[in-house]
Amino acid sequence: MKIIIYGANETGSIIATEFFEDHDIIVIDSDVSNLEKFNNLDLATIVGEGSNINILKEAGIKDADVFIACTCLDEANIVACLMAKQLSNAQTACFVSKKECRNSLSIVKESMQKDGALHIDYVIWPEKLLVGEIFRIVTVPDAVNVEDFAQGKAKLLEYRIKEDSPLLNKQLKDIPFNEETLVAGIKRNDVLFIPNGYDEFQLNDKTIFMGTAEGLDITASQFFVEEKKLKSVAIIGGGTVGFELAKSLEKTPIKTKLIEKDYKRSEFLSEQLKKTLILNDDGTNLELLGQENIGECDVVISVTDSDEKNLLCSLLVKQLGAKRVITRVGQMATASLFEKVGVDVAVSPKKAALNEIKNRIVDYKEGLLATVEMGLAEILEINMQDSFKDTLLMDLKLPKRAVVAIIKRGSRVIIPKGQTLIRGGDSLIIFTKSDDAESIRNYFNKLTKE
Repeated sequence: MKIIIYGANETGSIIATEFFEDHDIIVIDSDVSNLEKFNNLDLATIVGEGSNINILKEAGIKDADVFIACTCLDEANIVACLMAKQLSNAQTACFVSKKECRNSLSIVKESMQKDGALHIDYVIWPEKLLVGEIFRIVTVPDAVNVEDFAQGKAKLLEYRIKEDSPLLNKQLKDIPFNEETLVAGIKRNDVLFIPNGYDEFQLNDKTIFMGTAEGLDITASQFFVEEKKLKSVAIIGGGTVGFELAKSLEKTPIKTKLIEKDYKRSEFLSEQLKKTLILNDDGTNLELLGQENIGECDVVISVTDSDEKNLLCSLLVKQLGAKRVITRVGQMATASLFEKVGVDVAVSPKKAALNEIKNRIVDYKEGLLATVEMGLAEILEINMQDSFKDTLLMDLKLPKRAVVAIIKRGSRVIIPKGQTLIRGGDSLIIFTKSDDAESIRNYFNKLTKE
């Protein structure tokens, strides 16, 4: 696949580094010094503006499959994508940072589609993607990741095994999980594996559960969720992420406090947020954190635009007794480091944006529903042909380790066992390691054709 990236900033670097080994990558930027970082990578670079027709032609836009504009200027990204669309049939992805641009593009896209005119295919607002991720995590107590499937009838929940967990040091076969819950995977010391009944839960394991929404609710209440409901959240940082997250939380009964250092921004937040308590102060002010009982909040979320400040704020509130801390990180590579020093969940807008590009545009594969744990695992959806003969799940001879976690049969959602029949017309939701996903996909493709 030929991919042209306009913007050699950090976002562009992450995208290029992710895909250059398997795809033909060309990076465009007006600053030659920005392109020097790619000297050791097997990709091409061009000095110029992505909105310049001659530069786009030099990059070979006519033959491009994907054009991604991710400079720091929304307007430049929009113009470049529209020009790329005018000159080619490439899928266009436009990064925006302003809500106004995103909303305007949505309206324009709808009108253009009706008229059959050219439009931008994907508008990517990383901060909004991050808000959705944080909101899902916050509203499912103690979970570090949440994914919905089958119109919400089935879910994936990820939990960390803590010192007081009733699962600690117990084998899977000895745990009385309800019949609608499966343990699909465990991540231990940065290595993800699919467990068997004899594997033990160890301290700090990230455990991935899949099952029906009701079944996972039962499992959560049995092993992970305290009796008290989530009542209070503190947000440190009133930028785009903090503001949008507070707006979402105002639709729930959760009491929210938001700390913002800038006075004018605090005034804006006070005008826009009617149910949120706005505190104009520095999130690193230990006296303020103590006076406002921030450590007693059920969840503290630090989402300033500084990794160093977010980490400091997180460690301070941890010292004050905060049980659950969610922290924004700019550099994806530092996410695991943050979690090792005490942060419960580290989230990144760049990671959220990269996943969006990977899953929906560049490495889109039919049936790929989601990636898990920074791309270490994939959730696949395989549709069995109507002519497929009834086969017991236990009789499938999978070439690699995988878990057939969910069967969608009409409007029903089934959590299968070894004796469960797989029938024609069934849709299988499968958990497997990313390295094994292609083998699993090929196996079922061959199986459905026999």
